[in-house]
Parts: sequence; C-alpha cells; structure tokens
Amino acid sequence: MKATAFDTQVFKRIITYTKPYTFRYYGVVAFAVFLSVFAALRPYLLKQTVDLYIKTHDAQGLLFYVSLMGIVLLAEAFSQYYFVYWANWLGQDIVKDIRVKLFQHLLQFRMKYFDTAPVGQLVTRSVSDIEQIAKIFSQGLFMIISDLLKMLVILAFMFYMNWKLTWIVVAAMPVLVFITRIFQRKMQLAFEDVRNQIAHMNTFVQERVTGMKIVQLFHRETIEAEKFAAINDKHRKAWIKTILYNSIFFPIADIISSLSLGFVVLYGGINILNGDQFTTFGDLFSYTMFIGMLFNPLRQIADKFNEMQMGMIAANRVFDILDTQEELQVSGTLVAPKFDGNILFDQVHFGYVPGEEVIKGISFEVKAGQTVAIVGATGAGKSTIINLLNRFYEIDKGAIYIDGINVNEFQLGSIRKQIAVVLQDVFLFADTILNNITLNNPNISQEQVDEAAKNIGLHDFIMSLPGGYHYNVKERGVMLSSGQRQLIAFLRAYVSAPSILILDEATSSIDSYSEELIQTATAKITQGRTSIIIAHRLATIMNADTIIVMDKGLIVEKGSHTDLLKNEAGFYKKLYDSQFASDVNESIVPN
Repeated sequence: MKATAFDTQVFKRIITYTKPYTFRYYGVVAFAVFLSVFAALRPYLLKQTVDLYIKTHDAQGLLFYVSLMGIVLLAEAFSQYYFVYWANWLGQDIVKDIRVKLFQHLLQFRMKYFDTAPVGQLVTRSVSDIEQIAKIFSQGLFMIISDLLKMLVILAFMFYMNWKLTWIVVAAMPVLVFITRIFQRKMQLAFEDVRNQIAHMNTFVQERVTGMKIVQLFHRETIEAEKFAAINDKHRKAWIKTILYNSIFFPIADIISSLSLGFVVLYGGINILNGDQFTTFGDLFSYTMFIGMLFNPLRQIADKFNEMQMGMIAANRVFDILDTQEELQVSGTLVAPKFDGNILFDQVHFGYVPGEEVIKGISFEVKAGQTVAIVGATGAGKSTIINLLNRFYEIDKGAIYIDGINVNEFQLGSIRKQIAVVLQDVFLFADTILNNITLNNPNISQEQVDEAAKNIGLHDFIMSLPGGYHYNVKERGVMLSSGQRQLIAFLRAYVSAPSILILDEATSSIDSYSEELIQTATAKITQGRTSIIIAHRLATIMNADTIIVMDKGLIVEKGSHTDLLKNEAGFYKKLYDSQFASDVNESIVPN
C-alpha cells in the first residue's frame, strides 16, 4: 500500500461526526488559541522582568511581574485542563456514534458476508480500530492545532523581540521539517503493518479459543502454539520498525534543537560583549525557553501525527465496512400481517457460490397449519431451504411466497418476527435463562414464560437448575448440556408465538430424557401452526402431513410416511431401511 502523508477524504468524513458537538468542537479550538498565547507570554514576561526590573534592582516591579507570570501560568493551566478534557470527551462521543453506526450496519448484512468475513477481524474493526479513531481528537488533530498555533505565536513574539536571533532559529527549522516529513511517511507504512498484524492476531486467537475443544481433542496445542508464535513474531517486528524510526528521529531532533540554542547563545553573547544594545540578557533568558517551546512541539507534532495516521488508517478500515452496500439485505416495504402460514416455493434456484447450485429449481407447497418434514442425505439442501425462507440469503431464480405474497415484498423484520427457528447448534448468550428465552423482549413477561414452560412441560426442568429462570448459562450456554440448550431453544421459539415454526435437526445428538421432553414440546408447539421439520429421528417425522425427500438439491419424492414406504425402490424407503429402521425396532422392543 502506498503511503500518503494525509488522506483528506477520510479526514473530512471523520470531521462530519463532530456536527452534533459543534459547541464543544469550537470550544476546544478556542482553548488551543488561549494556550498558545499564554505559553508565549511567559518567556516574554521573563525577558521584561530581567531587562526592566532585575537589571535595575526594582524590587517592586519584580514582584509585580512575578505575580503576573503566576497569573498567566494559572490561566495556561486552566486552558490546558479544558482543552485536554473536552478534546478527549469529544473523541469518545464520536467513537460512540461511529461504533453504534458500524454495529447497526453489521446487523443489516446478509449471512453470506459473515460466511467469509473473519470474526476476529470484525471484532478488531468494531473495538480497537474505532478506539484508535478517538485518538485523532484526543492526541492528534487538536494537539497538532494547539502546537502549530503555539509555534506561530511564539515566532511572532520572537521576531518582535529580536529578529536577528530569531533568524538563527528559523534557519534550522527547514531541516527539522524535512526530517519530520520523512519520519511521517515511514511511520504510516509501519503503522499500517502494525494494524494488519493486530487484525491477524485477533482472528487467530478468536478462532482457537472458540475451537479449543477441537484443538485439544486432536492434540494440536504445540502446533497452534507455534503458529501463534510466528504471528506474534510478525507483530513484534512490525512494532520494532516503529520503535526504530522513533529511535532515529528524536535524537536528531534534539541535536538540531540544542545546536540552535547554542548558536543563539553564542551569537547573542558576542553581541552583548561587543556592546550591541539590540540584544539583551533578557533576550538570552527568554530564548532558552522559546527555543524549547518552538522545537518541542515541532518534534512532538510528528509523534502526534503518527497517532493521527493510526486513527486515519483505523477509520479507513471502519469506513470500508460502512461503505459496503452490496452485502446489505434488501428489505421490502410491506409490513407482514399475521401469517396464516401458507408457504409456496416456485422453481427456486440457489447457490452459495456463483455457478454451483445447491437448490436446483425446487417447487413445493405447505398448507396453513400443516407439518411438513424434509429429509435427505447430508448436503441435499435441506437447511438451505430454511435459510431462504428467512431470507438469510437471496435466491438466484424463482420465487418464495407466504400467504400468496412474494417474501421480497415484506420488511425483513416483519417476516422474521413470525418465523421461529430451532437449530441443531443452539446459541445461548452469557446471560440468564430468562433473558435467553425472551431475548430481552420487553413485550414478553416472566409470567408468560412461566406459563409457556408449563404448557410444553419444561417448567420443572428449569426450576431444577440453581436460580431457576435466573440461572446464568455463561458464554454459549456452557453450563448446560446440549439437550438442555435445545429445551431452552424450544421455549424461546414457543414464547415468540410464531406463525411458522422450523425445527432444523433439533432432536439430533441429545440424551433420551431430553428427547422425550422435546417430543412432548414438539407436539405442543406445532399444534395449530405451520411447521417445517428437518430431522433424522423417525419419531419426529412419522406423523408429518407430508414428507419431502431431497437429494443433491432436488425433490426426489413427496408424500406421507406410509405412502413413501410403499415404494420399495424409492429413495425414502432406502433411507428408512438404512437409518430409521433400527430406531423403530428399538422403539417397539417390549420392556
């Protein structure tokens, strides 16, 4: 990536976020002006004190000017306080606004985006990158403005006091500016590398921590540790590069500053010794302060510019996500009424990857209140049907209708509020059981949850846990078994009172006790509403009104359990014999 000293387009865009805080923004600028004036006044007052009162032994005048310098110092401290506080306050408010906007934007992305975007990278963008943007205001922009103003005011005072000595100082400044320019360019490239390595590290750590069970089951600890060491070493090298540039730049800046001070003292001292009335002892005293105050900001501007560049790089990454429009879900305009539950798939084609169809022109209908089961081998496209009905992905061809209306015409939220899905891999948040059931919906009370749990036979199970409904299940529900998580997911679906219910492999890989509870819950929850069940368990699908058999993205058979078994050469019969017959035999063995 080619480094640029300053990306004006990104900067202008960041500044637009200050509009809600205009008063504070200009307040910070005003205090920056006050700071520059008060800072330049102190050396000037020192010159006056030396030349007018110390040299003439005027004690009263000396006391007055010392008091005046004290007042100026207090005013400078007051301005510094408000300048730093308001600049940081403004930065944090802007960060809050951008972070909220980014998260809301992420929530609107199609599921396809999250299939390919590394989670660790998105976390980096949403947290650390955005926090870096705050430094544009707290340690970058306003600090640079303050330092530049301070330098300009100091130069004005210096030229007013002694233009001969000032030109000596000014002559050294282009050298420092040139070195600073080179430093800034090198640091931008170095910081870009640092941000890339941080994103890689976050992604790696997030994936390994999430998949720690797999890492340990397959004894990958040593291999993963070696991989992390390599990534960490790249991160270290990226930071060492920035340290190297700092180690070279700041000593050079100090040398230039010290040489300037030396030449000023030498030239001014010679003039005083030769009786030049234009140069005074007060000039030499004040210039020792002025030179430090002039060169230190110039040197620090480079450091602050680095912070600003890091913030700009981070902002550019965040804006890349905010500017991603093609991944946004296209929502319709029609608010879905209460669905009856009639579903129609009409010649639907879909592929996750262009040119590789997973669903190959399927058509089927589900009548309101019916229970339809979808079976087939792994990869047949069963779960994809559920994703398309919820519009997690957009179909390539064909149409999907609910109650005779194309789903594309509905607002996404109004569709999904009426479709409840229970997945095989249940996701629970690090929160109480109650909040995982209601998902913090204020319209669902605990009394409703209690009643719903009793209706489907889960109340006793929940009350058996420590704290009952207020039991914290921790991250991803690790405090519960897979069967218990499924039970919570069933209750979550039930309390939402959906028009359409979808059970996607919801009874696989669970214990017999949980399965019994789930079967009872399934009977209750599917009663009187349109239900689609994807399952391998025979007990779940035998009583379905219709069973749809899929293979390689096509519907190969359709009918009731009894009718499908009559076709000895049929696909369902083969599935039954290979997968379901043993379940039936076990279920009819007498005790």
